[in-house]
Amino acid sequence: MDYKLLSEVSVYRKDRISSDKVDKENYISTENMLPNRGGVEIATTVASAKTFPAYKKGDILLSNIRPYFKKIWYADKEGGCSNDVLVVKGNKTVDNKFLYYVLSDNNFFNYSTVTSKGTKMPRGSKNAIMKYWVPDLDLPTQRKIADILSSYDELIKENNERIELLEQAAQELYREWFVRFRFPGHENVEFENGLPETWSYVRFEKAIEIIDGDRGVNYPKQEEFYPEGDCLFLNAGNVTANGFDFSTCSYITREKDSILRKGKLQHGDVVLTTRGTVGNVAFYNEAMTFSEMRINSAMVILRNLGVVSTEYIYTVLRHEYLQKLMSLYASGSAQPQLPIKDMKRMKIVKPDAKIMDRFTEMSADIYNQISLLIMKNQTLAKQRDMLLPRLMSGKLEV
Repeated sequence: MDYKLLSEVSVYRKDRISSDKVDKENYISTENMLPNRGGVEIATTVASAKTFPAYKKGDILLSNIRPYFKKIWYADKEGGCSNDVLVVKGNKTVDNKFLYYVLSDNNFFNYSTVTSKGTKMPRGSKNAIMKYWVPDLDLPTQRKIADILSSYDELIKENNERIELLEQAAQELYREWFVRFRFPGHENVEFENGLPETWSYVRFEKAIEIIDGDRGVNYPKQEEFYPEGDCLFLNAGNVTANGFDFSTCSYITREKDSILRKGKLQHGDVVLTTRGTVGNVAFYNEAMTFSEMRINSAMVILRNLGVVSTEYIYTVLRHEYLQKLMSLYASGSAQPQLPIKDMKRMKIVKPDAKIMDRFTEMSADIYNQISLLIMKNQTLAKQRDMLLPRLMSGKLEV
């Protein structure tokens, strides 16, 4: 197979965009680009500037800080980005989606890491990146490869849309019963101080044990993460605004897992992000097939103490009131952090046992469906990532 330099098929976009056309929805920085090819999430803040580097629909955005985090995004809109994000624009000889998959390959990220500059916070070399070899294929073949890989991404997208609808159904059930108080039998219930007389408020710390991760000297270094392994080590891309996403995973060995003291998940736990992106919540229920899982240093484990059900805890945390409260408690601008002491004093409604049991039964069915879809997505992503290098190398004909 023949190859061309990346500089022969693309350039770095140099356009600028006015700050009045950029908001949290279309601002991209290294902070809201997700690791392990996780795409992007909505920004929590927008930097102060008159103009930003621009990107257009179909461009490929790469985080140029710590390239081993594998942050890449195929733009589906236009907007602005920080100076630490590289915007790659393909020319007429290359299909942009094909080029996105070329740059999504581990070979590219390994190359970018090896040629990066600096040790504590390495930056990719813009010159070296443009010297990366791209398979020299005709446009019809490029498009066929892109179509094959995109078909997996489309299935993942469809499953994510179903997940979002199911999450909305659970939230609507919660609002109907515990915000509007139209739960079964509400017509015959007396209210006292704004709550049904048999209900009460309970502090977070009375209902939930908050468990931090291991942040000591044994915390895994970048070179100790593997694409396959014994224990899944969660990253920012795995805990999203819609719960778990296992499209891309990092693992540690059994030996490494054994020397870490805290942060090991049990089925029935809830994971909450508390640093950087604050308030993303995921539920590790029995339908999750991962037997060994750990949180990273930007998360905490919420373990049920038996006062309310875990399904209820998870649903409450996803409700807009708790989400706004956590955002309010979060401190720091560049890297927001939710202090555990503030979490402990948050209050939630504790319904009576009969209503709690009925809600748990109904929501558990929803969350089991969601977990099955999440695991399907993980399988699809794994199949796609196995195909990618074989298609790019020509080992698999199209």
